[in-house]
Amino acid sequence: FPRSTSSELYRQWVRYRAQCQDALAAAEPSPGLACNGTFDMYACWPHSLPNTTASTPCPWYLPWHQEVTMGYVLRLCEVDGHWGPWRDHSQCAAPEEEQVFQDQRLILERLQLVYTVGYALSLAALLLALLILGSFRKLRCTRNYIHMNLFISFIFRAAAILTRDKLLPPLGLHFGDPSQVLPHQLPSLAACRVAQVVTQYCVSANHTWLLGEGVYLYSLLVLMPFSEDSHFRCYLFLGWGGPALFVIPWVISRHLYENTQCWERNEIKAIWWIIRTPILATILVNFLIFIRILGILLAKLKAHQMRCQDYRLRLARSTLTLVPLLGIHEVVFAPVTEEQAEGALRYTKLYFEIFLSSFQGLFVSILYCFINKEVQAEIRKQWQRCRLGQILLDEQYLSQDRRRAPGGEGEVASPASESSC
Repeated sequence: FPRSTSSELYRQWVRYRAQCQDALAAAEPSPGLACNGTFDMYACWPHSLPNTTASTPCPWYLPWHQEVTMGYVLRLCEVDGHWGPWRDHSQCAAPEEEQVFQDQRLILERLQLVYTVGYALSLAALLLALLILGSFRKLRCTRNYIHMNLFISFIFRAAAILTRDKLLPPLGLHFGDPSQVLPHQLPSLAACRVAQVVTQYCVSANHTWLLGEGVYLYSLLVLMPFSEDSHFRCYLFLGWGGPALFVIPWVISRHLYENTQCWERNEIKAIWWIIRTPILATILVNFLIFIRILGILLAKLKAHQMRCQDYRLRLARSTLTLVPLLGIHEVVFAPVTEEQAEGALRYTKLYFEIFLSSFQGLFVSILYCFINKEVQAEIRKQWQRCRLGQILLDEQYLSQDRRRAPGGEGEVASPASESSC
């Protein structure tokens, strides 16, 4: 709003607040358990019965109030007689913004459905892949240990995001002014912020383990003379300890300078770049490693004097295998910041990144476990052992049955007893 409009809006808000306080002082509170009337810095809430959804007309201080006179603000009065932390004032939005909000809400709901399905499928596949890799001794090596930690980081990422969605307010609901949050509402707000912090750590750990995969592949192809076992602790520190180096400063900065709502919005971009910069760095380094590995593979394929079509096919297969393992798809929109992405570009970026990121765990588990020849060979051997053991057991039972005496229950018959019969 212009300055004159803003000052007038503030004066109207002060009058509305005073009117609300006078009305609440004059009103008699409901007998028994009830949510006491209050002003939450946006709307005036009357005394309400527990376990009901309270409604109050859109505040008259809004500049567009004449266009939303039929609208209401909604808030839950909980069973214990305390106000719920979330309010829904979507009916009081400016009319010109309402259609835009509804369109955005529909798009975001579709995106949420896509990544919920993606993360759920990835979670199931990764848990099974982790069980398989951990069950066979011959599959226990540094390479598979790194794969297993990558799988765990994907599992944590999926679980954290799905859990966070349950704690965040639904679309259209907003947390009141944090300074007005009552003591009983603090656990809800704290749980929401903790979920946000855990999610940021898990997403960051997933990127550092993708970087660990890239560094390991580069070490195998370029820095071949080194001991794998002696360096595995370095990978552990990079994958699980690295994110703490920038997630902790981000948490401190949010608490000191942007301690608002559930920390899901990033109004101060400098604080958001504390996390975003290291993640972009891992994406860039992995992309450079990816280009280097492709160069090495291309040189080796040409050295074998293969036909052009054959080595191109093998190179394409290797490329498609490496893309999900190193997270190369994120390079496509990495240079596009949130401030630059607007309109169709913004939604294209969201759909592309969210779809591939949510299904990435599923792709990785398929490529590096389920269709891996080494894993399939071990599963086949185990299946053959089980079948052989079952066959031997059946033959043993059959042999015992043949040796049993027809007249004696459970006794082995001798030749003499057979002749006497």
